[in-house]
Amino acid sequence: MNTQNPAPDQDELEKSAERLKERVYVTFTALAVLLALSMHADTETPGRAALTLFITVLGVLLASFCADLVAHTVVHQHLPGRADLRHMIKVGTGALGAVTLPLLLIGAAGLGLFGLPAALKVGQVVLVVTLGALAFIALRRVQLPLLQRVLLVAALVAVGTLAVALELVAHLF
Repeated sequence: MNTQNPAPDQDELEKSAERLKERVYVTFTALAVLLALSMHADTETPGRAALTLFITVLGVLLASFCADLVAHTVVHQHLPGRADLRHMIKVGTGALGAVTLPLLLIGAAGLGLFGLPAALKVGQVVLVVTLGALAFIALRRVQLPLLQRVLLVAALVAVGTLAVALELVAHLF
C-alpha cells in the first residue's frame, strides 16, 4: 500500500503556480520599494517607510485581484463563484507574507534597535534570498535535471540582484 501523498492534480498545480507567481511579483515590488526608500533613508522615518511599503504592495495586490477578476470573467463568461473568489483572495493575502520580515525590520528601526538605512538594506537582502528560496521550494519536485533547477534558482536570484544593481546605478545619475 502506498502511504505517500498522491501527486497533485493539474488544478492544484495551477493554483500553486498562481500563488507562487503572486509571491514573486510582490517580492519584486517590495524590493523596488525598499531600494527607492534606501536612496532617501536619511530623510525618511520608519513609520513612513513602512506605510509606503505596505500601501504599494497592497495597491499591487488589488490591481492583481482586479486583473484576475476580469480575466476569469473573460475566460469563463461569468463572474467567479465563491470558491474562485476565495482562491483569488487567498493568493493575494498569501503574497503579503513576502513583506512581513522587511516590515518587521523597519519596525525594529522604529524602536531604535538599528538605523533605518540598515533595516532597508537587510530587507533587500532578505527579499533577494526569498526569491531564491521561492524558486528552490517550487522546483524541488519538478522533473528537471538538477543542473537546470539550480540554474533556474540562480537566474531568479540574479534578476533580483540585478534589480538592486540597476537601482544603485540609476541613483548615480
